[in-house]
Amino acid sequence: MITRKVLGKTGEKIPEIGLGTWRMGGGSKPDRSRDKEWIEAIRTAIELGMTHIDTAEMYGAGHAEELVGEAIKGYPREELFIATKVWPTNLRYDSVIRSCEGSLGRLGLKYVDLYMIHWPSEEVPLRETMKALEKLYKDGKIRYIGVSNFSAELLEEARSYLSVTDVVANQVEYSLLNRSIERDLFDYCRREGVTITAYSPLAKGRIATEARSETRLGRALREVARKYGKTPLQVALNWVVYQDFVIAIPKAVSREHLEENAGASGWRLDTSDYEYLSRVSAE
Repeated sequence: MITRKVLGKTGEKIPEIGLGTWRMGGGSKPDRSRDKEWIEAIRTAIELGMTHIDTAEMYGAGHAEELVGEAIKGYPREELFIATKVWPTNLRYDSVIRSCEGSLGRLGLKYVDLYMIHWPSEEVPLRETMKALEKLYKDGKIRYIGVSNFSAELLEEARSYLSVTDVVANQVEYSLLNRSIERDLFDYCRREGVTITAYSPLAKGRIATEARSETRLGRALREVARKYGKTPLQVALNWVVYQDFVIAIPKAVSREHLEENAGASGWRLDTSDYEYLSRVSAE
């Protein structure tokens, strides 16, 4: 059973482990060669309880959203949490509105649960973008507003431009091998009630390599995994979501990997083991 956590200050609970879809449906352009496999992966994730599906308009130039839209047909809408993102070149007011409409069309939805700025832009005033997001919120096209790859300072600025709602999540890279957000963003989000959504929580395969190695971290992951009867990757994922305000969206395609990711939830590392892995990974 996947543990659910409160999203920001909303009171709504979503799975602490969801599914990322980067490179499903192509990189910067569409790739339809594995559509059946990708659709099946998304459906498997949902059946395993990973009902938070994260995508973006730039993934496969929109094709990832089309795959998500196809995969979720037949599932009760209220049981799904669908998140997508607007690309930095589309952050002007009118472009944000058009991008959201495009995403909704590809997803086959009347609204998305979470709509995020994919990356900040130095070209477009943040105030202009946030006003467009709030317009979408007021119109019922999006339920919640989020950002991605924002510093604590930029997140604070973004929040200041909203008048009737707040930013509920910041999607950033976070894993045992990349803990840079702990410098300032971590404490800010904890204090302000903003959910951190960790992408690449297994460091794009590097955690798996580490877990097979004789490094201190590799040995520590295997040691802790034996103690809990889990795999090293499940331990590494559980470490990422240890804090109440952190969730993760690992990408997986095979049933084996999806089941392994789902098995990283529903239990919790002891504080001593969490701190042990934290110390070792910082060495």
